[in-house]
Amino acid sequence: MKKEKALLYTLAVIQFSHITDFMILMPLGPQLMDAFSIKPSQFALLVSAYTFSAGIFGFIGAFFIDRFDRKQSLLIIALGFALGTLACGFSTNYGMLLFTRAFTGAFGGILGALILAIVGDVIPNERRASAMGIIMASFSLASVIGVPIGLYLATLSDWHFPFFVLGGLALTALVPIYFYIPKINAHIDSKEDRENPIEIISKVFKNKNQLLALGFGVIIMLSHFSIVPFISPYMVANVGFTEEQLSYIYLIGGALTIFTSPLIGKFADRYGRQKIFAITVLMASIPVFFITQMGETPIALVLLVTTLFFIFGAGRMIPSTTMVTSSVKPKNRGSFMSFNSASRQMTNGFAAYIAGLIITEDANGLLQNYELVGYFAIIMGMISIYVGSRIKVVDQNDFEN
Repeated sequence: MKKEKALLYTLAVIQFSHITDFMILMPLGPQLMDAFSIKPSQFALLVSAYTFSAGIFGFIGAFFIDRFDRKQSLLIIALGFALGTLACGFSTNYGMLLFTRAFTGAFGGILGALILAIVGDVIPNERRASAMGIIMASFSLASVIGVPIGLYLATLSDWHFPFFVLGGLALTALVPIYFYIPKINAHIDSKEDRENPIEIISKVFKNKNQLLALGFGVIIMLSHFSIVPFISPYMVANVGFTEEQLSYIYLIGGALTIFTSPLIGKFADRYGRQKIFAITVLMASIPVFFITQMGETPIALVLLVTTLFFIFGAGRMIPSTTMVTSSVKPKNRGSFMSFNSASRQMTNGFAAYIAGLIITEDANGLLQNYELVGYFAIIMGMISIYVGSRIKVVDQNDFEN
C-alpha cells in the first residue's frame, strides 16, 4: 500500500507540472493579448496549438506506447515536455510562442495518456476511482499553487518568467519517476504478437464499448473546454476583475477541490461512477450558466460561482475518467488511452477555437456572445450523461481480447 501511494503521489507531481503548464496560458490571456496585440481568435489559436499538437502526437503514440516499459516511456516523454516548457519561456514573438506551445503539446498529449495507463495497469478496479481522485487533485494543486504563483511571477517580471520556473520544476519531476515508478511491462507482447497500426485502429473502431468511451470523452471536452479558455479574459473585460484578482479564482476554487476531488472519487467507488458523474454534470451546469452571463458583479459572488464550477467541473472528470479506463482491457489500455487523449486534446483545440470565433470584442473592449458558448456547454453536458450510461466495464483481469 505504501508503494502504491508513492506511485500515485509521483504521478500526481508529474500531472501537476503538466497541468500547470497547460493552465497558466489561460489566465495569462489578458497579458498575451496586450503584448502581441492579438484578437480573441488569435489567443484561442495559442491555446489550441497545444491541444491540436497533443491530439496529433497522442494519436501517433497510440501505435507505439504499448510496446515499451511504462517507466522508460514516462522518463523520455517527461523530459521532452520539460524542454518544451523552457522553450516557451524563450519565445520572443507570437509566432515563436505558437510553435513552442505546439512542441510542448506533442509531449504533453502522450504524457497524460501514459499517466492514466499506469493507474489503470497498477491500481485494482475497485480502488481506481479513489486513485483517480488523487491524480485529479493535481488539477486542484495546479490551480491553488501553480497558477497563482505563475501569475505572481508574471507580475514580477513578464509572461516569460512562469515558463522558466515551470520548465525547471518539470525537470526535477524526473527524479521521483526514477525512484518511485516501477518497471511496468506485463502488457508488452512478443514481437510476433505485436499488432500493426491498422490492427490497433481496427480493434478500437470495431469495439462498440470503446467507441462509446471515445465519444464520451469528446462530448465532455466540448462541454468543458468551450468556456474554460475565456473565463479569465471575460472576467477582466466584462466582470471588472483586475489581472491580479484572477489568481483568487484559481486559489479559492483549487483549494476546495483538493478536498472535494478525492471525496468525489470515493463516492464514485461507493455509489457508482455513472450516478456520481450525472450528479456532477448537473451541478456544474449551474455555474456555467452564470459565469457566461455575468456583467459587473461583486467579487464575492463571482468567486462563489467560479468555485462551484471548479468543484463540479473538475469533479465530473473523476468518475468519467475511471469509466473510460475501465472500458478497455489491460493489454490495449495504453494504445486506447492514447487514442482517448488524442481525441480529447483535438476536441479541446476545436472547442477553444470555435469559441474564439463565436466570441467577439466590441468597441468598448467587452467580450460578446459568451452566453451562447455557455448554452452549448450545458447541452453537451446533458448529452454526456446519456452516452456515459451506455459504457460497460470490461473484465480487468483478462488480458485476452
